[in-house]
Amino acid sequence: MAVLQAFSPIFSCSSSFGKTKANLYNPDVSISKLLNDEFNRRKGLKTFKTTNPLIGIKPKLENNSVNKEEISNSMVLQEMYAIMDIIADRVEMHKNIGAQRDHWNCLLLNSVNGMTGTAVTMAGIAAVIGGGASFLALKLSSSLLYMAATGVLLVMNNIQQSQLAEEQRNASRLFKKLHEEMKTNIALGNPDSDDVKDAMEKVLALDEAYPLPLLGAMLDKFPSLVKPAVWWPEEKSQQENLVRKVERNGWNENLEEEMKEIVELLKRKDTEEYIRLSKIVLKINKILAICGPLFTGIAAVGSALMGSSFYGSFATIFSVVFGAMAIVVNSFEHGGQIGMVFEMYRSSAGSFRLMQETIESTLEKGEADERENGELFEVKVALQLGRSLSELRDLVVDASHPHSSTQEEDEEEFASKLF
Repeated sequence: MAVLQAFSPIFSCSSSFGKTKANLYNPDVSISKLLNDEFNRRKGLKTFKTTNPLIGIKPKLENNSVNKEEISNSMVLQEMYAIMDIIADRVEMHKNIGAQRDHWNCLLLNSVNGMTGTAVTMAGIAAVIGGGASFLALKLSSSLLYMAATGVLLVMNNIQQSQLAEEQRNASRLFKKLHEEMKTNIALGNPDSDDVKDAMEKVLALDEAYPLPLLGAMLDKFPSLVKPAVWWPEEKSQQENLVRKVERNGWNENLEEEMKEIVELLKRKDTEEYIRLSKIVLKINKILAICGPLFTGIAAVGSALMGSSFYGSFATIFSVVFGAMAIVVNSFEHGGQIGMVFEMYRSSAGSFRLMQETIESTLEKGEADERENGELFEVKVALQLGRSLSELRDLVVDASHPHSSTQEEDEEEFASKLF
């Protein structure tokens, strides 16, 4: 026991020396500090641990940068969710207003046909009576109903309720699609500020394409120039001519040529065909919109002139016949929803126009890594056209062959099989 006590200072000294030796290899501790601490320990003095203010600054700076990035990502997510809430509200607004305007079409059509049918009946009864107070009452009532029907028809034909309802249905569908795209973007990865800006531009473009109010902002129902509907923001053209590296990310020269051929086919066949159909439907709608109020107006004049010595028989014929013709015209125009058909064709042409611009903007990106994966992009285009990949490639091969005659060009297959 005494031997162990005798050797304890030696062990203590050796252990202390070992600690000192070990600390000499620590770059954060100076040699003078180690000697001073060892001297104070042997003298029995209290040692104060000094801290280097430079130690740990780097990790704190890194933590600050990470925190700032997390805050930025959190703000972007908050903005994305706020826009999604607004889009969900837009969906409900357009859905409700679309249903309301569809009800308008049914109610106004039934009201106008009811007034016109009643006026025709009164005019016929008045012609049978031929005179007296009953004749005068039926004659005036018939004229008033015809004039009221004419006024209502002028309003109906200007606003085209069926077309208004179709606009709101399209807006509701497109806002739902945008909402799902944003949801997918958030689920796949962290969105950035560009995604927020892009979403806001798309919302504003949809608001402009499908306005909610009637007065002041309503779309022209009888445009002089028929164009495809546009509900997306204008693409900014890229002026950079970069060296293309299309061998990566699923892209190659054959796929590029395939996409270019599809764009040309969409322009040449699908878009042109639906613009042509839109023009035909618009002409029919214009004729019906003019004929309806014109026929009720002629019937009102004929009803007012019944009983006169010069126009009596002709006035009765005009009143009854043109009143019946007005019922047929109004039922065909508003019951058949000609305005809705025009808007449907115009929106279909807009869908093909959007597909063209999407493909063109993708091909304008010089670097393949900046584009969407080529194989995935080809699958999306094929499904949007209602085709399989093999059918899409066969279509491109057929479309790339030159046509020797106009008849062969007319018989060329459309790009889309959906519409």
